[in-house]
Amino acid sequence: MTAFEKLEPHAARLWGAKTRDLIAADPARASDFSLRVGPLYANFARQGYDRGALDALDALGEEKQLAAAFRRLFDGETVNVTEGRAALHTALRGNLSQAAAAREAFATASEVRQRMGRLVAELESSGITDIVSVGIGGSDLGPRLVADALRPVAGARLRVHFVSNVDGAAMQRTLAALAPATTAGILISKTFGTQETLLNGAILRDWLGGSERLYAVSANPQRAAAAFDIAAERVLPMWDWVGGRYSLWSAVGFPIALAIGFDRFEDLLAGAAEFDAHALNAPLAKNLAVRHALTAVWNRNLLGHAAHGVMTYDQRLALLPAYLQQLVMESLGKSVKLDGSPVDGDTVPVWWGGAGTDVQHSFFQALHQGTQIVPLDFVGTVRNDDPYAENHLALLSNLLAQSEALANGQRSDDPHRSYAGGRPSTMILLDALTPQSLGTLIAMYEHSVYAQSVLWGINAFDQFGVELGKQLANGLLPALQGEGDAPDPVTKALLAELKSRG
Repeated sequence: MTAFEKLEPHAARLWGAKTRDLIAADPARASDFSLRVGPLYANFARQGYDRGALDALDALGEEKQLAAAFRRLFDGETVNVTEGRAALHTALRGNLSQAAAAREAFATASEVRQRMGRLVAELESSGITDIVSVGIGGSDLGPRLVADALRPVAGARLRVHFVSNVDGAAMQRTLAALAPATTAGILISKTFGTQETLLNGAILRDWLGGSERLYAVSANPQRAAAAFDIAAERVLPMWDWVGGRYSLWSAVGFPIALAIGFDRFEDLLAGAAEFDAHALNAPLAKNLAVRHALTAVWNRNLLGHAAHGVMTYDQRLALLPAYLQQLVMESLGKSVKLDGSPVDGDTVPVWWGGAGTDVQHSFFQALHQGTQIVPLDFVGTVRNDDPYAENHLALLSNLLAQSEALANGQRSDDPHRSYAGGRPSTMILLDALTPQSLGTLIAMYEHSVYAQSVLWGINAFDQFGVELGKQLANGLLPALQGEGDAPDPVTKALLAELKSRG
Protein backbone atom coordinates (compact mmCIF):
# COMPACT_ATOMS: atom_id res chain seq x y z
CA MET A 1 0.00 0.00 0.00
CA THR A 2 1.41 3.38 -1.02
CA ALA A 3 1.52 6.37 1.28
CA PHE A 4 -1.23 7.98 -0.81
CA GLU A 5 -3.46 4.95 -0.25
CA LYS A 6 -2.70 5.03 3.47
CA LEU A 7 -4.09 8.55 3.58
CA GLU A 8 -7.51 7.54 2.28
CA PRO A 9 -8.84 6.06 5.57
CA HIS A 10 -7.80 9.27 7.34
CA ALA A 11 -9.66 11.34 4.76
CA ALA A 12 -12.76 9.18 5.14
CA ARG A 13 -12.54 9.43 8.93
CA LEU A 14 -12.15 13.21 8.90
CA TRP A 15 -14.55 14.04 6.07
CA GLY A 16 -16.74 16.94 7.18
CA ALA A 17 -14.88 17.36 10.47
CA LYS A 18 -15.01 20.82 12.03
CA THR A 19 -11.73 22.19 13.29
CA ARG A 20 -13.54 23.43 16.40
CA ASP A 21 -14.12 19.74 17.24
CA LEU A 22 -10.57 18.75 16.33
CA ILE A 23 -9.20 21.50 18.58
CA ALA A 24 -11.58 20.57 21.39
CA ALA A 25 -10.25 17.00 21.22
CA ASP A 26 -6.62 18.19 21.01
CA PRO A 27 -6.24 21.72 22.42
CA ALA A 28 -2.46 21.69 21.98
CA ARG A 29 -2.80 21.61 18.18
CA ALA A 30 -3.59 25.34 18.29
CA SER A 31 0.11 25.95 18.93
CA ASP A 32 1.67 22.61 17.93
CA PHE A 33 0.43 22.89 14.33
CA SER A 34 2.52 25.99 13.70
CA LEU A 35 6.00 26.62 12.30
CA ARG A 36 8.26 29.67 12.18
CA VAL A 37 11.13 30.56 9.85
CA GLY A 38 12.73 33.91 10.66
CA PRO A 39 10.08 36.63 10.28
CA LEU A 40 7.49 34.19 8.90
CA TYR A 41 4.98 32.30 11.08
CA ALA A 42 2.41 29.83 9.74
CA ASN A 43 -0.38 28.14 11.70
CA PHE A 44 -2.09 25.06 10.21
CA ALA A 45 -4.37 24.31 13.18
CA ARG A 46 -7.49 25.10 11.15
CA GLN A 47 -6.72 22.59 8.43
CA GLY A 48 -8.93 19.50 8.35
CA TYR A 49 -6.40 16.91 9.49
CA ASP A 50 -5.42 15.58 12.90
CA ARG A 51 -2.12 14.22 14.18
CA GLY A 52 -2.70 10.78 12.70
CA ALA A 53 -3.42 12.20 9.25
CA LEU A 54 -0.47 14.56 9.55
CA ASP A 55 1.83 11.65 10.37
CA ALA A 56 0.53 9.89 7.26
CA LEU A 57 1.18 13.01 5.19
CA ASP A 58 4.73 13.18 6.53
CA ALA A 59 5.13 9.52 5.52
CA LEU A 60 4.07 10.51 1.99
CA GLY A 61 6.83 13.12 1.95
CA GLU A 62 9.34 10.50 3.06
CA GLU A 63 8.12 8.00 0.46
CA LYS A 64 8.46 10.60 -2.30
CA GLN A 65 11.97 11.45 -1.00
CA LEU A 66 11.37 15.18 -0.75
CA ALA A 67 14.66 15.81 1.06
CA ALA A 68 16.62 14.26 -1.80
CA ALA A 69 14.51 16.20 -4.31
CA PHE A 70 15.44 19.48 -2.64
CA ARG A 71 19.10 18.49 -2.77
CA ARG A 72 18.82 17.82 -6.52
CA LEU A 73 17.25 21.25 -7.00
CA PHE A 74 19.95 23.09 -5.06
CA ASP A 75 22.78 21.13 -6.67
CA GLY A 76 21.71 22.09 -10.17
CA GLU A 77 20.70 18.66 -11.36
CA THR A 78 18.35 18.40 -14.34
CA VAL A 79 15.04 18.76 -12.52
CA ASN A 80 13.45 20.30 -15.63
CA VAL A 81 13.64 17.02 -17.50
CA THR A 82 11.40 17.94 -20.45
CA GLU A 83 13.74 20.77 -21.43
CA GLY A 84 16.95 19.18 -20.13
CA ARG A 85 17.73 22.00 -17.71
CA ALA A 86 18.53 22.76 -14.10
CA ALA A 87 16.35 25.19 -12.12
CA LEU A 88 18.90 27.15 -10.15
CA HIS A 89 16.92 30.17 -8.96
CA THR A 90 18.19 29.43 -5.43
CA ALA A 91 21.74 30.22 -6.64
CA LEU A 92 20.60 33.75 -7.48
CA ARG A 93 20.32 34.54 -3.79
CA GLY A 94 22.59 32.20 -1.87
CA ASN A 95 25.53 29.78 -2.02
CA LEU A 96 24.10 26.71 -0.32
CA SER A 97 25.53 23.95 -2.50
CA GLN A 98 29.01 22.55 -3.05
CA ALA A 99 28.02 21.28 -6.51
CA ALA A 100 30.06 22.87 -9.30
CA ALA A 101 27.01 23.91 -11.33
CA ALA A 102 25.45 25.68 -8.38
CA ARG A 103 28.64 27.43 -7.32
CA GLU A 104 29.27 28.64 -10.87
CA ALA A 105 25.69 29.89 -11.13
CA PHE A 106 26.03 31.78 -7.85
CA ALA A 107 29.29 33.42 -8.96
CA THR A 108 27.80 34.40 -12.32
CA ALA A 109 24.65 35.81 -10.73
CA SER A 110 26.67 37.78 -8.17
CA GLU A 111 28.77 39.38 -10.89
CA VAL A 112 25.69 40.42 -12.88
CA ARG A 113 24.03 41.74 -9.73
CA GLN A 114 26.99 44.04 -9.12
CA ARG A 115 26.68 45.31 -12.70
CA MET A 116 23.02 45.94 -12.04
CA GLY A 117 23.89 47.83 -8.87
CA ARG A 118 26.14 50.16 -10.82
CA LEU A 119 23.36 50.85 -13.33
CA VAL A 120 20.95 51.57 -10.47
CA ALA A 121 23.42 54.07 -8.99
CA GLU A 122 23.89 55.75 -12.37
CA LEU A 123 20.15 56.17 -12.89
CA GLU A 124 19.62 57.40 -9.35
CA SER A 125 22.22 60.14 -9.86
CA SER A 126 20.92 61.14 -13.29
CA GLY A 127 18.05 63.46 -14.08
CA ILE A 128 15.71 60.53 -14.63
CA THR A 129 12.60 60.56 -12.43
CA ASP A 130 10.52 57.73 -13.94
CA ILE A 131 11.16 54.21 -15.23
CA VAL A 132 8.80 52.26 -17.50
CA SER A 133 9.34 48.50 -17.15
CA VAL A 134 8.01 46.47 -20.07
CA GLY A 135 7.59 42.71 -19.73
CA ILE A 136 4.92 40.08 -19.26
CA GLY A 137 4.42 36.96 -17.14
CA GLY A 138 7.46 36.25 -15.02
CA SER A 139 9.15 39.35 -16.44
CA ASP A 140 6.39 41.48 -14.90
CA LEU A 141 4.41 39.84 -12.11
CA GLY A 142 7.25 39.29 -9.63
CA PRO A 143 8.91 42.70 -10.07
CA ARG A 144 5.50 44.42 -10.03
CA LEU A 145 4.49 42.65 -6.79
CA VAL A 146 7.70 43.45 -4.93
CA ALA A 147 8.00 47.03 -6.19
CA ASP A 148 4.39 47.76 -5.23
CA ALA A 149 4.69 46.09 -1.82
CA LEU A 150 7.94 47.74 -0.78
CA ARG A 151 8.00 51.10 -2.56
CA PRO A 152 8.54 54.01 -0.17
CA VAL A 153 5.54 56.14 0.69
CA ALA A 154 7.67 59.24 0.09
CA GLY A 155 11.22 60.04 -0.87
CA ALA A 156 11.67 57.49 -3.66
CA ARG A 157 14.42 58.54 -6.05
CA LEU A 158 12.68 56.88 -8.98
CA ARG A 159 9.08 56.05 -9.79
CA VAL A 160 8.69 52.72 -11.59
CA HIS A 161 5.70 52.01 -13.84
CA PHE A 162 4.89 48.58 -15.27
CA VAL A 163 3.32 47.78 -18.64
CA SER A 164 2.60 44.18 -19.61
CA ASN A 165 -0.61 43.93 -21.64
CA VAL A 166 -0.39 44.23 -25.43
CA ASP A 167 -3.55 46.34 -25.25
CA GLY A 168 -2.32 49.77 -26.36
CA ALA A 169 -4.46 51.47 -23.72
CA ALA A 170 -2.05 50.24 -21.05
CA MET A 171 0.94 51.98 -22.62
CA GLN A 172 -1.07 55.05 -23.56
CA ARG A 173 -2.26 55.62 -20.00
CA THR A 174 1.18 55.03 -18.55
CA LEU A 175 2.99 57.43 -20.87
CA ALA A 176 0.31 60.14 -20.63
CA ALA A 177 1.50 61.18 -17.17
CA LEU A 178 5.25 61.08 -17.96
CA ALA A 179 7.78 63.25 -19.79
CA PRO A 180 10.17 61.65 -22.30
CA ALA A 181 13.12 63.79 -21.18
CA THR A 182 13.00 62.44 -17.61
CA THR A 183 11.97 58.84 -18.35
CA ALA A 184 13.99 55.69 -19.04
CA GLY A 185 12.73 52.25 -20.04
CA ILE A 186 13.57 48.62 -19.31
CA LEU A 187 12.58 45.84 -21.71
CA ILE A 188 12.53 42.44 -20.02
CA SER A 189 12.13 39.26 -22.04
CA LYS A 190 13.90 35.94 -21.69
CA THR A 191 13.89 35.20 -25.42
CA PHE A 192 13.28 38.72 -26.73
CA GLY A 193 10.72 37.16 -29.02
CA THR A 194 7.64 37.87 -26.88
CA GLN A 195 5.06 39.69 -28.99
CA GLU A 196 3.68 41.87 -26.21
CA THR A 197 7.10 43.09 -25.09
CA LEU A 198 8.35 43.78 -28.62
CA LEU A 199 5.28 45.81 -29.55
CA ASN A 200 5.20 47.78 -26.31
CA GLY A 201 8.97 48.23 -26.43
CA ALA A 202 8.72 49.77 -29.89
CA ILE A 203 6.09 52.23 -28.67
CA LEU A 204 8.27 53.18 -25.72
CA ARG A 205 11.40 53.59 -27.88
CA ASP A 206 9.59 55.84 -30.32
CA TRP A 207 8.07 57.90 -27.51
CA LEU A 208 11.49 58.35 -25.92
CA GLY A 209 12.90 59.46 -29.26
CA GLY A 210 15.40 56.63 -29.54
CA SER A 211 17.19 53.93 -27.55
CA GLU A 212 19.65 56.07 -25.58
CA ARG A 213 17.63 55.64 -22.37
CA LEU A 214 16.52 52.04 -22.97
CA TYR A 215 17.85 49.11 -20.94
CA ALA A 216 17.20 45.40 -21.48
CA VAL A 217 17.26 42.14 -19.53
CA SER A 218 17.34 38.94 -21.58
CA ALA A 219 18.79 35.46 -21.96
CA ASN A 220 19.35 36.52 -25.58
CA PRO A 221 21.30 39.78 -25.09
CA GLN A 222 22.52 39.90 -28.69
CA ARG A 223 18.96 39.87 -29.98
CA ALA A 224 17.94 42.48 -27.42
CA ALA A 225 20.76 44.77 -28.48
CA ALA A 226 20.10 44.27 -32.19
CA ALA A 227 16.30 44.59 -32.11
CA PHE A 228 16.32 47.93 -30.26
CA ASP A 229 19.86 49.21 -30.81
CA ILE A 230 20.58 49.09 -27.08
CA ALA A 231 24.23 49.48 -26.15
CA ALA A 232 25.77 46.31 -24.67
CA GLU A 233 26.56 48.00 -21.35
CA ARG A 234 22.83 48.59 -20.85
CA VAL A 235 21.86 44.94 -21.44
CA LEU A 236 21.83 42.59 -18.44
CA PRO A 237 21.75 38.81 -18.95
CA MET A 238 19.56 36.10 -17.52
CA TRP A 239 19.95 32.38 -18.11
CA ASP A 240 18.02 29.32 -19.25
CA TRP A 241 18.55 27.74 -15.82
CA VAL A 242 16.18 30.33 -14.34
CA GLY A 243 12.50 30.00 -15.23
CA GLY A 244 10.62 33.24 -15.84
CA ARG A 245 8.33 32.87 -12.85
CA TYR A 246 11.35 32.22 -10.62
CA SER A 247 13.42 35.10 -11.99
CA LEU A 248 12.66 38.18 -9.89
CA TRP A 249 15.87 37.45 -7.92
CA SER A 250 17.96 37.91 -11.08
CA ALA A 251 18.50 40.98 -13.27
CA VAL A 252 14.76 40.69 -13.94
CA GLY A 253 14.63 42.40 -10.54
CA PHE A 254 16.29 45.52 -12.02
CA PRO A 255 13.01 47.51 -11.73
CA ILE A 256 12.67 46.29 -8.12
CA ALA A 257 16.11 47.67 -7.25
CA LEU A 258 15.21 50.96 -8.94
CA ALA A 259 11.90 51.18 -7.07
CA ILE A 260 13.11 50.28 -3.57
CA GLY A 261 16.89 50.78 -3.71
CA PHE A 262 19.68 48.31 -4.41
CA ASP A 263 20.49 47.64 -0.73
CA ARG A 264 16.86 46.72 -0.03
CA PHE A 265 16.86 44.48 -3.11
CA GLU A 266 19.78 42.59 -1.59
CA ASP A 267 17.82 42.32 1.68
CA LEU A 268 15.00 40.73 -0.32
CA LEU A 269 17.45 38.13 -1.62
CA ALA A 270 18.81 37.54 1.89
CA GLY A 271 15.31 36.78 3.17
CA ALA A 272 14.79 34.26 0.39
CA ALA A 273 18.19 32.69 1.09
CA GLU A 274 17.23 32.27 4.74
CA PHE A 275 14.20 30.26 3.72
CA ASP A 276 16.27 28.32 1.18
CA ALA A 277 18.50 27.08 3.99
CA HIS A 278 15.43 26.00 5.94
CA ALA A 279 13.85 24.19 2.97
CA LEU A 280 17.09 22.36 2.26
CA ASN A 281 18.06 21.41 5.81
CA ALA A 282 14.96 21.21 8.02
CA PRO A 283 13.55 17.73 8.71
CA LEU A 284 10.38 17.10 6.75
CA ALA A 285 8.09 17.20 9.78
CA LYS A 286 9.40 20.67 10.66
CA ASN A 287 9.83 21.95 7.11
CA LEU A 288 7.42 24.80 6.43
CA ALA A 289 7.52 24.44 2.64
CA VAL A 290 6.82 20.72 2.94
CA ARG A 291 3.97 21.28 5.42
CA HIS A 292 2.39 23.81 3.08
CA ALA A 293 2.76 21.42 0.12
CA LEU A 294 1.38 18.41 1.98
CA THR A 295 -1.57 20.50 3.14
CA ALA A 296 -2.26 21.46 -0.48
CA VAL A 297 -2.17 17.81 -1.53
CA TRP A 298 -4.46 16.84 1.35
CA ASN A 299 -7.04 19.43 0.33
CA ARG A 300 -6.81 18.67 -3.39
CA ASN A 301 -6.43 14.92 -3.58
CA LEU A 302 -7.94 13.61 -0.36
CA LEU A 303 -10.75 16.12 0.17
CA GLY A 304 -11.31 17.04 -3.49
CA HIS A 305 -11.28 20.83 -3.21
CA ALA A 306 -10.94 22.36 -6.68
CA ALA A 307 -9.98 25.92 -5.72
CA HIS A 308 -7.58 27.65 -3.36
CA GLY A 309 -7.76 31.26 -2.19
CA VAL A 310 -5.07 33.68 -1.01
CA MET A 311 -6.38 36.58 1.06
CA THR A 312 -3.89 39.30 1.93
CA TYR A 313 -4.71 41.41 4.96
CA ASP A 314 -2.17 44.04 3.97
CA GLN A 315 -3.02 46.31 1.06
CA ARG A 316 0.63 46.39 0.02
CA LEU A 317 0.35 42.67 -0.79
CA ALA A 318 -2.73 43.10 -2.98
CA LEU A 319 -0.82 41.78 -6.01
CA LEU A 320 0.30 38.59 -4.25
CA PRO A 321 -2.66 36.48 -5.50
CA ALA A 322 -1.94 37.44 -9.12
CA TYR A 323 1.75 36.62 -8.70
CA LEU A 324 0.93 33.26 -7.11
CA GLN A 325 -1.52 32.40 -9.87
CA GLN A 326 1.37 32.24 -12.31
CA LEU A 327 3.86 30.68 -9.91
CA VAL A 328 1.50 27.90 -8.85
CA MET A 329 -0.79 27.30 -11.82
CA GLU A 330 1.86 27.57 -14.54
CA SER A 331 4.16 25.31 -12.54
CA LEU A 332 1.59 22.72 -11.49
CA GLY A 333 -0.99 22.90 -14.28
CA LYS A 334 0.08 19.55 -15.72
CA SER A 335 -1.82 16.36 -16.52
CA VAL A 336 1.11 14.05 -17.32
CA LYS A 337 3.98 12.85 -15.16
CA LEU A 338 7.68 13.24 -15.86
CA ASP A 339 7.65 10.05 -17.94
CA GLY A 340 4.71 11.25 -20.05
CA SER A 341 2.11 8.97 -18.47
CA PRO A 342 -1.16 10.42 -17.14
CA VAL A 343 -1.18 11.65 -13.55
CA ASP A 344 -2.98 9.44 -11.06
CA GLY A 345 -5.39 12.13 -9.84
CA ASP A 346 -5.97 15.84 -9.89
CA THR A 347 -3.14 18.33 -9.78
CA VAL A 348 -3.32 22.06 -9.14
CA PRO A 349 -6.60 23.68 -8.07
CA VAL A 350 -7.61 27.11 -9.33
CA TRP A 351 -5.74 29.78 -7.35
CA TRP A 352 -7.35 33.16 -6.84
CA GLY A 353 -7.82 35.77 -4.15
CA GLY A 354 -7.79 39.40 -3.15
CA ALA A 355 -7.08 41.90 -0.40
CA GLY A 356 -9.04 42.08 2.85
CA THR A 357 -11.16 43.78 3.97
CA ASP A 358 -12.42 44.56 0.46
CA VAL A 359 -13.02 40.91 -0.38
CA GLN A 360 -15.24 40.44 2.66
CA HIS A 361 -17.75 42.69 0.93
CA SER A 362 -17.57 40.90 -2.42
CA PHE A 363 -17.06 37.12 -2.58
CA PHE A 364 -16.76 36.04 1.06
CA GLN A 365 -20.48 35.31 1.08
CA ALA A 366 -19.78 32.31 -1.14
CA LEU A 367 -16.83 31.23 1.01
CA HIS A 368 -18.98 31.19 4.15
CA GLN A 369 -22.29 29.83 2.85
CA GLY A 370 -21.70 28.58 -0.68
CA THR A 371 -21.87 24.92 -1.62
CA GLN A 372 -18.16 24.55 -2.46
CA ILE A 373 -15.42 24.65 0.13
CA VAL A 374 -12.40 26.75 -0.81
CA PRO A 375 -9.31 26.32 1.41
CA LEU A 376 -7.55 29.61 2.06
CA ASP A 377 -4.19 31.09 2.90
CA PHE A 378 -4.65 34.18 5.04
CA VAL A 379 -1.57 36.44 4.88
CA GLY A 380 -1.18 39.31 7.33
CA THR A 381 1.45 41.49 8.99
CA VAL A 382 1.83 41.86 12.75
CA ARG A 383 3.26 45.38 12.75
CA ASN A 384 2.18 48.18 10.43
CA ASP A 385 4.34 51.01 9.08
CA ASP A 386 1.59 53.58 8.69
CA PRO A 387 0.60 55.94 11.53
CA TYR A 388 -2.99 54.70 11.73
CA ALA A 389 -2.86 52.21 14.61
CA GLU A 390 -6.63 51.96 15.01
CA ASN A 391 -7.02 50.95 11.36
CA HIS A 392 -4.39 48.25 11.73
CA LEU A 393 -6.09 46.78 14.79
CA ALA A 394 -9.38 46.72 12.87
CA LEU A 395 -7.62 44.99 9.98
CA LEU A 396 -6.14 42.35 12.30
CA SER A 397 -9.47 41.78 14.03
CA ASN A 398 -11.08 41.09 10.66
CA LEU A 399 -8.22 38.77 9.69
CA LEU A 400 -8.67 36.71 12.85
CA ALA A 401 -12.46 36.81 12.71
CA GLN A 402 -12.72 35.55 9.12
CA SER A 403 -10.47 32.57 9.81
CA GLU A 404 -12.44 31.73 12.95
CA ALA A 405 -15.85 32.11 11.30
CA LEU A 406 -14.91 29.96 8.33
CA ALA A 407 -13.55 27.23 10.59
CA ASN A 408 -16.12 27.19 13.37
CA GLY A 409 -19.29 28.42 11.70
CA GLN A 410 -22.38 29.21 13.73
CA ARG A 411 -25.55 27.22 14.29
CA SER A 412 -28.90 28.90 13.87
CA ASP A 413 -32.51 27.78 13.73
CA ASP A 414 -32.83 30.06 10.73
CA PRO A 415 -31.11 28.23 7.83
CA HIS A 416 -30.40 31.54 6.10
CA ARG A 417 -28.32 32.64 9.08
CA SER A 418 -26.56 29.34 9.65
CA TYR A 419 -22.83 28.98 8.95
CA ALA A 420 -21.68 25.41 8.35
CA GLY A 421 -18.04 26.00 9.27
CA GLY A 422 -15.45 23.38 8.43
CA ARG A 423 -13.82 25.69 5.90
CA PRO A 424 -10.05 25.14 6.22
CA SER A 425 -7.42 27.85 6.22
CA THR A 426 -3.77 28.45 7.01
CA MET A 427 -2.76 31.63 8.82
CA ILE A 428 0.52 33.16 7.59
CA LEU A 429 1.89 36.13 9.51
CA LEU A 430 4.90 38.32 8.75
CA ASP A 431 6.40 40.18 11.69
CA ALA A 432 6.37 43.25 9.44
CA LEU A 433 6.44 43.81 5.70
CA THR A 434 10.14 44.25 4.97
CA PRO A 435 12.34 43.18 2.06
CA GLN A 436 13.61 40.29 4.16
CA SER A 437 10.17 39.03 5.18
CA LEU A 438 8.76 39.34 1.66
CA GLY A 439 11.73 37.40 0.29
CA THR A 440 11.08 34.70 2.88
CA LEU A 441 7.38 34.53 2.00
CA ILE A 442 7.92 34.25 -1.76
CA ALA A 443 10.63 31.61 -1.32
CA MET A 444 8.26 29.60 0.89
CA TYR A 445 5.70 29.50 -1.91
CA GLU A 446 8.36 28.60 -4.49
CA HIS A 447 9.55 25.63 -2.46
CA SER A 448 6.00 24.52 -1.67
CA VAL A 449 5.28 24.46 -5.41
CA TYR A 450 8.38 22.36 -6.06
CA ALA A 451 7.47 19.92 -3.28
CA GLN A 452 3.96 19.55 -4.70
CA SER A 453 5.41 18.78 -8.12
CA VAL A 454 7.55 16.02 -6.60
CA LEU A 455 4.56 14.59 -4.73
CA TRP A 456 2.57 14.49 -8.00
CA GLY A 457 5.53 13.40 -10.14
CA ILE A 458 5.22 16.32 -12.56
CA ASN A 459 7.58 18.99 -13.89
CA ALA A 460 7.24 22.37 -12.17
CA PHE A 461 9.58 24.14 -14.58
CA ASP A 462 8.12 23.86 -18.08
CA GLN A 463 5.04 25.63 -19.45
CA PHE A 464 4.26 24.20 -22.87
CA GLY A 465 0.57 24.87 -22.27
CA VAL A 466 1.02 28.58 -23.00
CA GLU A 467 2.47 28.03 -26.47
CA LEU A 468 -0.49 26.87 -28.57
CA GLY A 469 -2.50 30.06 -28.09
CA LYS A 470 0.55 32.16 -29.01
CA GLN A 471 1.09 30.16 -32.19
CA LEU A 472 -2.55 30.52 -33.22
CA ALA A 473 -2.48 34.27 -32.48
CA ASN A 474 0.53 34.72 -34.75
CA GLY A 475 -1.30 32.85 -37.51
CA LEU A 476 -4.47 34.91 -37.10
CA LEU A 477 -2.78 38.31 -37.18
CA PRO A 478 -2.56 38.33 -41.03
CA ALA A 479 -6.26 37.47 -41.22
CA LEU A 480 -7.06 40.48 -39.03
CA GLN A 481 -4.93 42.59 -41.35
CA GLY A 482 -7.02 41.46 -44.32
CA GLU A 483 -4.69 38.77 -45.63
CA GLY A 484 -6.12 35.26 -45.66
CA ASP A 485 -8.71 33.61 -43.45
CA ALA A 486 -9.05 31.09 -40.63
CA PRO A 487 -9.79 27.37 -41.11
CA ASP A 488 -11.79 27.09 -37.89
CA PRO A 489 -15.46 27.88 -38.65
CA VAL A 490 -16.16 29.69 -35.35
CA THR A 491 -13.00 31.77 -35.65
CA LYS A 492 -13.98 32.54 -39.24
CA ALA A 493 -17.38 33.81 -38.09
CA LEU A 494 -15.78 35.89 -35.35
CA LEU A 495 -13.32 37.41 -37.82
CA ALA A 496 -16.20 38.39 -40.04
CA GLU A 497 -17.94 40.07 -37.10
CA LEU A 498 -14.79 41.95 -36.14
CA LYS A 499 -14.25 43.15 -39.71
CA SER A 500 -17.88 44.25 -40.07
CA ARG A 501 -17.66 46.38 -36.93
CA GLY A 502 -14.07 47.60 -37.27
